[in-house]
Amino acid sequence: EINEDFCKKFQAYLLKGGRRDGRKSKLAHNSIAGYWSTFRTLLKEAYQEKLLRENINDFLEKIEWKDTKIEFLSLDEVKKLAATPCKHEVLRRASLFSCMTGLRISDIQQLRWEHIVKTEDGYVMRIRTEKTDEEATLPISEEALAFCGEREEGLVFKTLKRSMINYPLRAWIKEAGINRRITFHCFRHTYATLLTSAGVPIYTIAKMLTHRNVKNTQIYAEVMDPNKREAANVISLK
Repeated sequence: EINEDFCKKFQAYLLKGGRRDGRKSKLAHNSIAGYWSTFRTLLKEAYQEKLLRENINDFLEKIEWKDTKIEFLSLDEVKKLAATPCKHEVLRRASLFSCMTGLRISDIQQLRWEHIVKTEDGYVMRIRTEKTDEEATLPISEEALAFCGEREEGLVFKTLKRSMINYPLRAWIKEAGINRRITFHCFRHTYATLLTSAGVPIYTIAKMLTHRNVKNTQIYAEVMDPNKREAANVISLK
C-alpha cells in the first residue's frame, strides 16, 4: 500500500498542518519538515530491508526547513523579572529556574526532589526529558537550586499549572517593563544565549540542553556571533 501516491498525499496532509480541512495549522513548519524527514528515513530503511520494491524517496521532494527567530531575554531583563513580584510565586520561581537551567516547562512540571542529588562537586539533576526521552545528569548552581524552595517530598514545583504560562506569565512580564512577546520556552532560549555570550563551548551547551545533535544548538552561536557586530561596523562614512 506504500507507493508514491500514498506518500505524496501524506506530504499534502502534513503541509496543511496535520488537518484535513486546511484550516489554521496546528504544526509549525519546522515540525512538519521534521516529521517528513523522519518518514522519508523510514522509507529508505524499508527499501534497504527489501520491504519495499522501489526506493520511493527518489520521487519525493524535501520539505525545506525555515530559519526561525529566537526570542530571548538579556541578563538585565532576567534581573528585572527576578526583582518583579508575580501573582503566582511558583510561576516566578519556575521561570527563573528555567532561565538558569534551560529546562522545558514539561520537565519542570515533572521534576521531583529525588531527581536533585548532591554530589562531591555540587548538586545535579538526574532526569529523563519528556521530549527526547533520554536520561541526563545536569549540574545546577546553588542559586538555581534556591528557586526550588524548601526541600520536601514529591514534585518540586507542585502547584505550577500550565494555565499560568499564558495570561499570568504575560502580565508578569509586562509588569517588569518588558514589552515583547515572551513565552515560557523563551527562558530556555535565554539560558542558551547567556551561556553562548559567556563563551561556554557549543558542545557543552548542547549537552546542558540535552540536544541530540549539536546542529540544533548552533543557532544560538549564530544569534550571538560577535563577528557579526564587528562586520556591521566595518563600513563607515564618517
